[in-house]
Amino acid sequence: MSISASSLPTAPSVAAREHAPGLFVRGLGAPLRLSDYRLVAFDMDSTLINIECIDEIAAAAGRRDEVAAITEAAMRGEITDFKDSLRRRVALLAGVPESALEAVYTERLRLNPGVEAFVQACQAAGLKTLLVSGGFTYFSERVRQRLGLDFARANTLGVYNGRLTGTVQDRPWGDIVDGAEKRRVLLEVCELMGIDSRQAIAVGDGANDLPMMGAAGLSIAYHAKPAVRGQAMISIEDGGMDRALEVFGA
Repeated sequence: MSISASSLPTAPSVAAREHAPGLFVRGLGAPLRLSDYRLVAFDMDSTLINIECIDEIAAAAGRRDEVAAITEAAMRGEITDFKDSLRRRVALLAGVPESALEAVYTERLRLNPGVEAFVQACQAAGLKTLLVSGGFTYFSERVRQRLGLDFARANTLGVYNGRLTGTVQDRPWGDIVDGAEKRRVLLEVCELMGIDSRQAIAVGDGANDLPMMGAAGLSIAYHAKPAVRGQAMISIEDGGMDRALEVFGA
């Protein structure tokens, strides 16, 4: 029998305990059931997939180290304005041929271990699936199709004459998916589904995932930065994403 939204776990305020080697939980009591939730939202880069796409694109421009340093600082929360950090990184990509994106996808991008098993378990339990990323639609749409996800939102790179312009395109909802937009999208999808946000799960690894993780009823950190591990209700620090299933009962 499903539990009500009011009885789902709320944001934790207690210390984490080791549920199993490399798997930590915080603020959870009785075994959870996936079927008690209705939506799961995923970050993409370094969460669903093994790379930060912008860093790999930057390698084609000979600027990988420069861009990666900004990426790391943003994910650790040292750069608090994600939109500014993304614009700075994207500007360094100006002139990169669009073909470099395809090379990144085919040669570098892989799903992280356990992702397919965890997504399939969520789908089998009846959850809708959402990808919401500060990365780029070139990759997010392919990942969405590959995993059979229901919804996706990400940023769109500007392209002219087959080369990146170093800009992010405006969209009807705005220009850049940052932490606030991730939270807003999660809440918007919950409203469209007619569910309480406590019936949502959010999975991420970086500081810009914390707003949506805080809005969800259950937050899962996957090989995350310390600031994220320190707040998540489930933290996977060793093994694949499917290790989250160890916390769920039948």
